[in-house]
Amino acid sequence: MNNTKHIGITGNIGSGKSSVCKIFEHLGISIFYSDDELKALYLRKDIKKMMIQRFGAEIYFDDGTLNKKLLSYLVFKNKESLEYIETNLYHRLNLYFNEWLKQQNSPYILFESAILFEKSLNDRFDGIIFVSAPESVRIKRVMKRDDCTEENIRSRMRLQWSEELKITKSDFVVFNDGEQMLIPQVLKIHQKLL
Repeated sequence: MNNTKHIGITGNIGSGKSSVCKIFEHLGISIFYSDDELKALYLRKDIKKMMIQRFGAEIYFDDGTLNKKLLSYLVFKNKESLEYIETNLYHRLNLYFNEWLKQQNSPYILFESAILFEKSLNDRFDGIIFVSAPESVRIKRVMKRDDCTEENIRSRMRLQWSEELKITKSDFVVFNDGEQMLIPQVLKIHQKLL
């Protein structure tokens, strides 16, 4: 393994992590999007078989794509379902991340995950960047993005640690409140990480 710094980047639902990550990408930084990679895992044949055995055929649509609304409903209502998915998928995700790492050559890499702290992954990194946004802004963003109700979003929010707690455990904070400019904040962090 090379000596590249491994930096975690996280933020609660609707914080705008993706926007911040895109700026880092423009600076030539390699980013492992764990949430996206996890979604891709759901489409693998072996995982599909496992998921159908556990949750039934309706967990996938007829076109083979994951029924995310049903999955999030099942997972957020049932702790055992969440543990089952985490046990079976996170191990595979870690293996893939380790392979991905070997192919990177940027000055540092970012590992993006919405649940970095909740899954105690923060200890694996040389630093943590937290993307912060007011709750009202986050709710509006997610309602627009996911076409879901405020109650659905709030039930997901309850599974995440508070922003206040995460900020105290982070090395850098990017404020994505729609008022402060993102690029100068990201550039400042980028310079420190270099």
